[in-house]
Amino acid sequence: MAQPAERSGMSAPPGRLTGGVSGGATALWRPWMERALQLAALGCGRTSPNPLVGCVVLDAEGRLVGEGFHARAGTAHAEVGALAQAGQRARGGTAVVTLEPCCHHGRTPPCTEALIDAGISRVVVAMGDPNPLVGGGGLARLRQAGLEVIEGVATAEAQELNRAFVHRIRHGRPLGILKWAMGADGRTALGNGASQWISGQQARDWVHGLRASCDAVIVGGGTLRADDPLLTSRGRRDPEPLRVVLSRSLDLPADARLWQSATAPTLVAHGFGAPARRRFQLDQRGVERLVLETCEPLALLERLAARGCNQVLWECGPDLAAAALAQGCVQQVAAVIAPKLMGGTPARTPLGDLGFTSMEQVPAWQATPPRGLGPDLLWQLKAPQN
Repeated sequence: MAQPAERSGMSAPPGRLTGGVSGGATALWRPWMERALQLAALGCGRTSPNPLVGCVVLDAEGRLVGEGFHARAGTAHAEVGALAQAGQRARGGTAVVTLEPCCHHGRTPPCTEALIDAGISRVVVAMGDPNPLVGGGGLARLRQAGLEVIEGVATAEAQELNRAFVHRIRHGRPLGILKWAMGADGRTALGNGASQWISGQQARDWVHGLRASCDAVIVGGGTLRADDPLLTSRGRRDPEPLRVVLSRSLDLPADARLWQSATAPTLVAHGFGAPARRRFQLDQRGVERLVLETCEPLALLERLAARGCNQVLWECGPDLAAAALAQGCVQQVAAVIAPKLMGGTPARTPLGDLGFTSMEQVPAWQATPPRGLGPDLLWQLKAPQN
């Protein structure tokens, strides 16, 4: 849990804080909401299936007395942590929360009752909770108990922070990020298949951080055979993300590092037609298997959502990447571009056939300005509709 901001040099504006839903009130509460969002981000990669939530508590005079964030699923929610830090100083004060407080009993008690019992008089919320178990009920409960509720402060920022959680709740599958590294000529490997390493160390370090923000990293059998990847965050996340191999035939190397490394859990997903002999070989190695009715990206993501995954990373070959895109399993692309001209025949490129026959059919993704990762460039794209 973070220490109160007043101990780290941040100070509150003097005097009693008041405000309704006007633009002036929004501006008044925004700095505190921005601090709550910073706190929420500290739980990145560790809260699934729950959202990222941060909370600050101000006393009746507007002084910061408590901070909290949801650090891991099953542990105290942000509001509870901040209230515990504030103690009796929370009475008559304000709680600034990035997400509507929960009003149901899950693995932890409802935060609405914790706020009410602590004597909080006002709750400022960035966004409502899309989870049907909450869905406005938390705010209704607070108002029913006589608390003032202010909504809509830094809503866009809060929605972006919890984009993966919202996507899973609304669509029944995790948000997917597709990552690849390529040379400036668009090649992802030489003609003979060699691809290590296209990008530099700084870019690879960034990818490890990206993995740490995801609940699962997915490859196909071809990538496993060609690259023998480890697919971990190199210790940036505890526990490590689930390593997933999607393979119809289960023609997988017996000595793959995935089977030999216990640093991260591994799951192999396959269809009903996978040979019994190869299933048995995985079972003998102690590798978890998942049988899919259809060995397709969408079917896999639906099962990963049921396991509580909010966000997954596709680090796969061109054919699986194209299938994931075609089935709506990719909402973001992270392309690392190295200053190398690789050439090679046949050309190795990031994507297989997407079925387009004219440029009018090709959608334009939302691009962020490229940024440098050492000698390489990172270009991130978001799907036209999320």
